[in-house]
Amino acid sequence: MLQNNNNKIQEKANNFDKAGLIKHETEKTLTALKELNQKYPFTTNPHTIEKLTQSTIEEFIQTVENIYKQLKYTTTTNKTQLQINEFKLLLHTTIDNKKTLTQKIDTHWKNNNTQQDKNLHTQIIYSLNYENKNILPIFNTQHLQHFTKHTNNTTTTTTNNPTPGQEYEQLTTQLLKTKNNTPTTRGWNNLYYTHFLYQTYPPPNNNTTTTTQPQQQPTITTITNEQIDMQGFVQLLGELQKQHKITGEEFRENRKTWTQLKPNDRELLTIRLKQRLNNNTTQKPKTKNQTITKKRKL
Repeated sequence: MLQNNNNKIQEKANNFDKAGLIKHETEKTLTALKELNQKYPFTTNPHTIEKLTQSTIEEFIQTVENIYKQLKYTTTTNKTQLQINEFKLLLHTTIDNKKTLTQKIDTHWKNNNTQQDKNLHTQIIYSLNYENKNILPIFNTQHLQHFTKHTNNTTTTTTNNPTPGQEYEQLTTQLLKTKNNTPTTRGWNNLYYTHFLYQTYPPPNNNTTTTTQPQQQPTITTITNEQIDMQGFVQLLGELQKQHKITGEEFRENRKTWTQLKPNDRELLTIRLKQRLNNNTTQKPKTKNQTITKKRKL
């Protein structure tokens, strides 16, 4: 049963993101996380935590929220209610390599009594530990349960009556074990693997609660694969136009062409445009009657 399930995951992974658009978005997010840690070097220089003020804490939180908005997470925290000293303690615990993921998740601060604050808490933990291979950017325990059920056919944890942190770590460990036991996903970074989970096994968009995080709402917006592909294609066109490799008219023509093509032809068009994006030379503007792609050429 387990072997058959691994084979299914392997098959799905082999067909995932063939055009490389999600990989491109993943790299952008990882760059943003690297820049966050450079601007707020808490992990390399913990003393900088003590220099934080109300305004710099608010700026830090806003930066974190902006990163995850790109991943369709919707977290908004009442920053004016933050208790500065308790928040600093949270940061010290988050960057402490001697603390387990369970201990970091179970650390409480005064105003993390709402689901939004708990989501932010987990986002901060991932943001400051994203290079650590034992954590996934999944900030919703219900989603962890969902993915574990679909990839392991179980959501059973090894601890009776686990704390939120214990359940979070145990479910994460199970998902990462599956990742590392699957040849294709073994070499993926954890952020890319998380994209794979959300697109391959979309969590239900409902009001189901969990035992670990009451009244927890799904934080990922459910959209179709075609919408995701279209968004990625438009972003690719935008980057090409930004680099002056296509004109505004070519942007519109290619977007229209994409909607009229079959999936395989869309993928070929995307690959061709990505090759142009990776070409260091700037394309000369085309005449009004020219387009960079035509349906009959595909």
